[in-house]
Amino acid sequence: MGSAGVVLLLTLLLGIQPITTDLYLPTLPTLQRDLGASMAATQLTLSALIICFGAAQLVLGPLADRFGRRPVLLAGLAVYTLASLAGALAASIEALVGWRALQGAGMAAAVTCARSIVRDLFAPQEGARVMSKALSGLGVIAMASPLTGGVVAQWLNWHAALLVVALFGAATLAIVAWRYEETVPQRNPRATQWAPMMANWRAVLAHPGFRAWTLLSGFAYGALFFLLAGTSFVYIGLLGVSKLAYGLIMMTQSFAYIVGTFWCRRLLARHGLRGAVARGGLFTLAGALAMAGLALAGVHTVWAVMIPSMLFCIGHGVHQPCGQAGAVGPFPEKAGTAASLSGFWMMAVAFAVGLFLGHSGGTSLYPLTLGFATLALALCAVAWTLVQRHGEAPAAPREVRASPA
Repeated sequence: MGSAGVVLLLTLLLGIQPITTDLYLPTLPTLQRDLGASMAATQLTLSALIICFGAAQLVLGPLADRFGRRPVLLAGLAVYTLASLAGALAASIEALVGWRALQGAGMAAAVTCARSIVRDLFAPQEGARVMSKALSGLGVIAMASPLTGGVVAQWLNWHAALLVVALFGAATLAIVAWRYEETVPQRNPRATQWAPMMANWRAVLAHPGFRAWTLLSGFAYGALFFLLAGTSFVYIGLLGVSKLAYGLIMMTQSFAYIVGTFWCRRLLARHGLRGAVARGGLFTLAGALAMAGLALAGVHTVWAVMIPSMLFCIGHGVHQPCGQAGAVGPFPEKAGTAASLSGFWMMAVAFAVGLFLGHSGGTSLYPLTLGFATLALALCAVAWTLVQRHGEAPAAPREVRASPA
């Protein structure tokens, strides 16, 4: 495929996640009103997507190790596209929640296989560099998504915004079918057998480097999910900005994230994985302290939420590629399994955040600002302790496979 083709493929596969969440965010207040749904039920359209996304990774990772990335990608993207189309046509909040859940399961195939492909082709530090390039592209998608969602929702409706998601899924499926060549180095026929799968999970979970990078990724995504799931109600509902203005605000957050991914590549060249995340944590810390401090001081304005979020997003542009590449780095033969377990933890944290926000009522800035700051500070603690001790731990021992006979 060539290096440029690999980066483009990874950008599309990883970009499905912000397309599925960010483009949808400006529609949430309108969707809630049109379907007569409660705040908790509306948040469930995100939370159900996230928990199914996380749970499906536990199955799809071993399947990708057994059958290869290509068949899992094709099946998952087909499910994603069909569920996205059905969600766009949903007439009730219950139906929308169900289709979003199925959409999350299909999305898991794209993201899990993308992380596995990075380990199939690259060593950990080179993989982080390639991942940061793909995530720069993801940042462009994330930058355009809320603005696109805001424009479509403003001029058409939330059904049309969700139809855009279905079209992106269909286009990605077509490109994978046309261009993607299998990258798995060797299929493992035992990857989905219960006893070997449990042994693989234990081996991955026992690795200190995996635990360090996975904790980092989980806290990073959980803090980000506070911004994804909560800011539309804060900016539009509490601070009175329009849907279009909200899209522009989220566009600035994505731009800050892109800046972080470019900075990440410079840090990797000079300081390696551990040095990169240590320095990225300075922006995360600044964002957390500013967000919580301004909220507690009674400064409840757009800028008081927006500027700290941008600081965090610069740090996130470092932590996300390093965390994802670091988690699968020690496992060249079990990359799908490692990617699925890491992804499950990330989505479990995000699901908890979604439930928390869903029951907060959407009537105050404090659940968003203080919850975000708590997870961002936990991220800094992991980046400066566990990652520094175990972040470049040696590769796991090679798996001893039984003879086919």
